[in-house]
Amino acid sequence: MDTPAAARILLVEDEQKFGNSIRKDLTEFGYEMEWAYDGRAAESLFRANRFDLVLLDINLPHTNGLELCRRFRDKDSDVPIIMLTALGELEDKMEAFRSGADDYLVKPFHLTELQARVKVFLKRRQVDRYYDDKITVGDLEIDFPNKSVHRAGQALSLSAKEFALLSLLARSRGRVVSKQEIAEKVWDMDFGASTNTIEVYINFLRNKVDKPFEQKLIHTKPGFGYFLKIAG
Repeated sequence: MDTPAAARILLVEDEQKFGNSIRKDLTEFGYEMEWAYDGRAAESLFRANRFDLVLLDINLPHTNGLELCRRFRDKDSDVPIIMLTALGELEDKMEAFRSGADDYLVKPFHLTELQARVKVFLKRRQVDRYYDDKITVGDLEIDFPNKSVHRAGQALSLSAKEFALLSLLARSRGRVVSKQEIAEKVWDMDFGASTNTIEVYINFLRNKVDKPFEQKLIHTKPGFGYFLKIAG
């Protein structure tokens, strides 16, 4: 089984039976697990240790999961964070993404689906070494080893998912990237007809990469997809 060795996962979940199932399953899958039952313990563990991925519930004792997500992001902008919650409305998902989450699973879900998403995010952290260290598009510079983005000399603060999406567009060298390809390469799944999450993330990127600047770099080809290039 192609699983990253000794990957460490922080599980933050107050439902004992549910949390125990996740911990048992992922331990058997080959991961090292730490389990926090409330927000206070989770924050303490996160600040004292290095984790490769976080599984985070929203409704938690002491500290809300969304607030925890923001605090985790302040400490580590790169660690993948997957929210696990019973809140399944679109606005709940968008709030989680705005707080810094990379993915969102609505309970109940199959543990095999969780395994697949965990594996994808852990493998993705190793991918950038096989590509160029930097790509420049106009005054936009993407530094892959340092996971940093600058435009016109200004540092841009991107979430891990935003960085992955921008990286895909940049590495496509001006080629139009379809929503299907984005779903497969950034989310590692077939979104089918549900493309609103991709549209939301394109909007997030435009607000950070394009909106403060006169020259727009992220473009839409209606009916086909998106591309990154200097217009004209």
